Amino acid sequence: MNPDVRVDAPAVDLAPVIAEQPHPVLFATVSGAHLYGFPSRDSDVDLRGVHLLPAADLIGLREPEETRSRMWVRDGVEMDLVTHDLRKFARLMLRRNGYVLEQLLSPLVVHTGEAHRELAALAPGVLTSHHAHHYRGFAATQWRLFEKSGELKPLLYTFRVLLTGIHLMRSGALEAHLPTLIGHVAEAPAHLPELIAAKAEREHGDADVDHARVRGDVERLHAVLDEAQAASVLPGAATAHDALHDFVVRVRLER
Repeated sequence: MNPDVRVDAPAVDLAPVIAEQPHPVLFATVSGAHLYGFPSRDSDVDLRGVHLLPAADLIGLREPEETRSRMWVRDGVEMDLVTHDLRKFARLMLRRNGYVLEQLLSPLVVHTGEAHRELAALAPGVLTSHHAHHYRGFAATQWRLFEKSGELKPLLYTFRVLLTGIHLMRSGALEAHLPTLIGHVAEAPAHLPELIAAKAEREHGDADVDHARVRGDVERLHAVLDEAQAASVLPGAATAHDALHDFVVRVRLER
C-alpha cells in the first residue's frame, strides 16, 4: 500500500483502546471503510491487529483464545476490535488471505513496533497469484449482499475488492484504497467517484444506480481479474513460510 496516499482516519483517540488489552499488542491498524477510502459520517471504526499470548497458553491442554472480538461504543463512536494471536495471524497470511495482509499493511497505524515492521517486511513473501481467488470470492459475496439489499455499501465493497485483486495481479502491490485504485486500474468504472461521494453522506442506504449497468461492470471486472491472474508474474506458492515460522518462534520466546 502506498503510505503517501491520504486516507481519512477516524476522529477518535484509539491509543487507550490498545492499552486496555489483556495481552501485549504487536500492532493495531484501522481497516474497513476508513482504509478503503469511503467512510461515512457515521461509519464505525474497524480496529484490527495481533496480540501475543504467553507461551504457556499454547502448550497446555486448554484451547487458547487465539482470536478476540469486541464491539462497543466509545465517545459516541461504534468500535469493532478484532485481534489474532501472532501464530494464528501468520497462518492466515499463508492461506492466501488478502484481508489480513491489508490489515498488516494499512497506513492507518494505531500501534506499532519493531515486530510489526518485521512482519510487514515478510508480507511480499506470501503474495501469490492465487490471491486472486480470495478477491474473486470476496467480490461474489458482496455482490450477493448488494443484490439482496440494494445498498450502496456492498456494491462499493464489490468494486473495491475486484480492483484490489486486479492491481495486485498486475503490480504485485497490495492497495486497498478505492480512490487510489481508480487511478491505477484503467478499467475502473467512471461512475465510482460519484458512488464514493454518496457513501460519504450515509453508511446505509440504497444505491441509486442502474442495476443492469453495474452488473455489467462487475462481470467485466471479473473477466479482467481472470486475465490479470493468468498473466501475473506472482509466484504460485508462498516463499516466506520458514521465515514466518522463525519470526513467530523468536518473538514468542523473547516476551
